[in-house]
Amino acid sequence: MNDARLPDPGDVDVESSQDAADLVEEIATGGEAARGVVSPMLIVLDIDGTVLLEDESASPGIVEAVTDAERAGHRVMLATGRSWEATRGVHEVLEIAPDYAICSNGAVIMKRVEDADGAPQYERFHTETFDATHVLTLLREHLPQAHYLVELPDGRREYTDYMDDWNLDRADRVAFEELARQPVTRVVVVSPEHAEQDFVELVERVGLNQVSYAVGWTAWLDIAPKGVDKGSALALVQEWLDIDPSRVLVMGDGRNDVGMFEWARSHGGRAVAMGQGPQEVRDAAGEVTASVTDGGVAAVLRTL
Repeated sequence: MNDARLPDPGDVDVESSQDAADLVEEIATGGEAARGVVSPMLIVLDIDGTVLLEDESASPGIVEAVTDAERAGHRVMLATGRSWEATRGVHEVLEIAPDYAICSNGAVIMKRVEDADGAPQYERFHTETFDATHVLTLLREHLPQAHYLVELPDGRREYTDYMDDWNLDRADRVAFEELARQPVTRVVVVSPEHAEQDFVELVERVGLNQVSYAVGWTAWLDIAPKGVDKGSALALVQEWLDIDPSRVLVMGDGRNDVGMFEWARSHGGRAVAMGQGPQEVRDAAGEVTASVTDGGVAAVLRTL
């Protein structure tokens, strides 16, 4: 005999028609848990040495891993020292069109808009500037043979001498004295005669206290307004997107990524350094993955 019976009166909870409809829809679509996403993450990737190899080709497996991450509901965006002109092509490589892109080490934030045909376009949404007169004068005293470049608020750039490996689209060559005639978003100093450690020692010796700076892997120095870096820009983007900061994952390989590592970790998020990064960068991150040549980003994304 079957012991099944109808529930006694009063044992049944009656839901409103709207709650019932919501429940049916969740069951029909599988629900977030069924799709493997408890809460979407904001995944923030550096470009050079993280997304791209030295020859500008994509890190192994990264395009497929980014596609899978977005299909799972996560958001993927870029945070780079590159100008926007050198960044937008990487969106095409990764096949993404994020709401924002952090460029120029946090001094410029681009926002996605749509043209008349609905295609994604980007506009300068947030820009930080500073008077570079003092820092340019100070650095030239110590690096008279270096090559100097400034980025202007509208994205145009001005430089004193040709720079290998630097995109000079929308750039004009000018005399050194003209570089500081108006506020700039960044200053770049390249000195082929010096090694990376020479630049590290130089900034410690001269005391660049009124600006933010990052020393690159090669002999170049990137200078931004004081208090501005990838971390300060990420804090703004996270607020605009209204994403819980504990759901932010950042990945990078250079000293200019340390700011966003610190921001993410201090807010309960994740920071992952690429395996080939300097020791101080790996120490600043909470985790270390494989190198860019070994597909370190893809390896992390596959675990989400």
